[in-house]
Amino acid sequence: MSTKRLSILTEAIGHSISTIESFIEISGVTFDSRKVSPGFIFVALKGLSVDGHRFIPQAIRNGASAIVGSERLNITQVPYMQVSDTRDALAKISSAFYGNPARRLTVIGVTGTDGKTTTSNMIYRIIKAAGIDVGMISTVNAMIGDRVLDTGFHVTTPEAPDVQYYLSEMLNAGLTHAVLEVTSHGLEQKRVGECQFDIGVITNIQHEHLDYHKTYRNYQQAKGLLFQSLAQTQEKTQGNYRLAVLNKDDQSYSFLSALLKEDEERGRVRIFTYGLDPSADVQAKQIIFSKTGTDFLLEINQNEMKVHLNLLGSYNVSNALAAITVTVLGLGIESEIAIDAIARLKSIPGRMEQINLGQPFNVIVDFAHTPNALKQALISVRQMTQGRVIAVFGSAGLRDREKRGMMAEVSSQYADVSIFTAEDPRTESLDDILAEMADAARSRGGKESKTYYRVPDRGNAIRYALNLARPHDLVIVLGKGHEQSMCFGEREYPWDDRTAVRAALAEFMDVPGPEMPYLPTAD
Repeated sequence: MSTKRLSILTEAIGHSISTIESFIEISGVTFDSRKVSPGFIFVALKGLSVDGHRFIPQAIRNGASAIVGSERLNITQVPYMQVSDTRDALAKISSAFYGNPARRLTVIGVTGTDGKTTTSNMIYRIIKAAGIDVGMISTVNAMIGDRVLDTGFHVTTPEAPDVQYYLSEMLNAGLTHAVLEVTSHGLEQKRVGECQFDIGVITNIQHEHLDYHKTYRNYQQAKGLLFQSLAQTQEKTQGNYRLAVLNKDDQSYSFLSALLKEDEERGRVRIFTYGLDPSADVQAKQIIFSKTGTDFLLEINQNEMKVHLNLLGSYNVSNALAAITVTVLGLGIESEIAIDAIARLKSIPGRMEQINLGQPFNVIVDFAHTPNALKQALISVRQMTQGRVIAVFGSAGLRDREKRGMMAEVSSQYADVSIFTAEDPRTESLDDILAEMADAARSRGGKESKTYYRVPDRGNAIRYALNLARPHDLVIVLGKGHEQSMCFGEREYPWDDRTAVRAALAEFMDVPGPEMPYLPTAD
């Protein structure tokens, strides 16, 4: 197990210690006192409901060799460093512990409300196809060479120690480039501090996470942190890009372009744009949708080229444009390589994933869990079917409450039938959540037991949708996608929408299939 002298870590946060203390060997970094082992440095974070300073005694009992906190404390057992911002300190200490890996990688950050995972995967596939050694950290997993590491159940961006560990593992594997899916929480909470981004790309900024950010403006500003960091990226031996890739079609463009105006004028950051907008640097024209994919005409570098996507949905055209802008205009990869790489991409787990057991109607699982993503998903599947669109989804508890009604209203407008069900209710009343959604559907002319239904158990909701479906209809199950659990109370229950759909379809078709995963609402 590798170690670092304490002096190296304290130097990263501008803190001086005694000569004797400087020789202490640190074997790990954590903010979770339960994970402290002898030789660790423990950083006390203050969260919304938990203050890590309360767990300093436990960390010391578990063998912590040093403590970092923001409060004035009289700790004598081990060195204690007081800082003004423990999250900033955690990022800097984690980076230093792992040898500042981002300084030796070309790092691409992908942020936005919807489409981050798909865009990150596209960028990763294109770079890999170009023969460049690249890794990826997404909310689904970390790709490091031939290794695929799970990043958790309901994880957004992993915390700083994990991010820096993954980056160091990429270096150890001989990789030169890293693609990071970056959330607003990850940016504001400095989980990606010290990532030294070279390229930042935005997919869109829509209504989401206002339970945390409180206002849309705050949410915008959190996303903007990625782009503001570009000018601060340190000089790298492999060169610096300092490139912002913006969506010309999205409402975020005016905010981000204004945010970057001074840096662009001073030559500290370059900006490339993509979209359907005719003034964008990379454009899509003549878009054609089908059940098997999407085709469009790409305009780039004053050339027009045909592009085929196996992925469904108009928003995947936008995702593809973002990936092409990053890789072709940003990294200088040939257009043909980029187009071929995304054409070979068959699917993204839980993103417009079709499931077919021979049933006479189409069934799709998608991660859409915001009003905009739901709208775009329903618009897309409408173009894929001659029959009705039946949507199954819920809205999470203890999260942005306003979007519950917004999503029910969207579904009332763009689906023929909506089935409201459980989706991580946590400690909230599921019945109350479904009542709010039903009220919103009713306000848009919806009629219960005709255009919308309430089925609390998600497995039964999927079964109900399949029984409603007629030949040529389309059932779409939304909100969970690739996720592997659902939270009731404070407990995570194993759950995968794709498994649940296959189980329900097997019952429906009377063919062998998996068992329906258990949820407490099934009792």
